[in-house]
Amino acid sequence: MATNNQEIVDCLNNLVQINNDRIQGYLTASQETDQDDLKSVFSEMMTTSQECRRELVQEITKLGGTPIEGTTVSGKLYRVWMDIKAALTSKDRKAILNSCEFGEDAAVKTYQTELDSETLKGTEYLQVVQQQYSKIKSGHDKIKQLRDAANNAA
Repeated sequence: MATNNQEIVDCLNNLVQINNDRIQGYLTASQETDQDDLKSVFSEMMTTSQECRRELVQEITKLGGTPIEGTTVSGKLYRVWMDIKAALTSKDRKAILNSCEFGEDAAVKTYQTELDSETLKGTEYLQVVQQQYSKIKSGHDKIKQLRDAANNAA
């Protein structure tokens, strides 16, 4: 049974929103840290999400939908990104990376949820989302690796 365009738009908008969260979180993190290696990683993560967002917006527009503009306002993810600034204020590398990993977990989970749903199955959008998931998962793994290294250094 074919999924209607609005269901696909809603699915893609969930991914736009999680990328908006990631962009905002890493923008904050990048502005607040004085550690050059983290600035570089955060910039890379932000760029990845900007590219994913741009691609998703194009697809939503082609479907006749309206791309979502904001970030998530409810749930833990919003609070985590807001906590990044507090973690950065103390310049605590472990706290920064713990907050970032929590946000990355939420991003990966959002992609997994959309990939596991029936909405994208059999559509041309499945491959786009799978490719983006691979990039998001890679970013998650990089943050986790940095976090683990920071925890082991303590």
